[in-house]
Amino acid sequence: MSPAAGGPRILVVEDDAETRSALLRELAAGGYEVDEAPDGRTALERWALRRPDVVLLDLGLPDMDGLRVVSAIRREAATPIVILSGRYEEREKVEALDRGADDYVTKPFGVDELRARLRVAIRRGAGPRGDAEGRIASGPLVLDAGRHEVAIGGRPVDLTPREFELLRVLLTHRGRVVTKGRLLRAVWGEAYRGEDSYVYVHVSQLRRKLAAADATGVLDGLIVTEPGVGYRIRDLGDT
Repeated sequence: MSPAAGGPRILVVEDDAETRSALLRELAAGGYEVDEAPDGRTALERWALRRPDVVLLDLGLPDMDGLRVVSAIRREAATPIVILSGRYEEREKVEALDRGADDYVTKPFGVDELRARLRVAIRRGAGPRGDAEGRIASGPLVLDAGRHEVAIGGRPVDLTPREFELLRVLLTHRGRVVTKGRLLRAVWGEAYRGEDSYVYVHVSQLRRKLAAADATGVLDGLIVTEPGVGYRIRDLGDT
């Protein structure tokens, strides 16, 4: 299929030929430069060769579990990955996100919804605004990794080292769900595997401190709970 020149590059990984053809047709009509792969091995080869802007990945591949594809890509790059799957169990979704997927769409799905999810994934793939000195900004909230400081509208927020690191990880993945497992590994380390209560308590403390320092209320609901999965920072935009 001829790509729509100049649009975002997408790699569609789907073993069912009919479904893959329909996806390619709809996405090309939506302005994407489309590429395809019927299995995991081909997907990894084409991803390495062409480095698409986003990967749309079915988990049920004939040669390997789609989660292996997610892990392989994540070891090399932060390319946005949107899972497309008929698996409905919450644990499957959590595992995919824990491996590094950015979103999870279950079949059947609407084309408009899928396009919207892909647009969001590509936008988030650019990452939060940062600078060479390690500052990350989202709305009036600024985290300075170099100075180990957080401020809201210029007003300092006093955080513990764990709270600071928790906020840094969430801001780095702004707009994306970060599972409790990933937060535990990033902030506390492998020794705390399964200790979800640590995340819950520190998120509660972090929310309270941010709310107390936010005179305008613009940060209300900044840290969103995704039940059974983890947390995400609501995308406020940059100031």
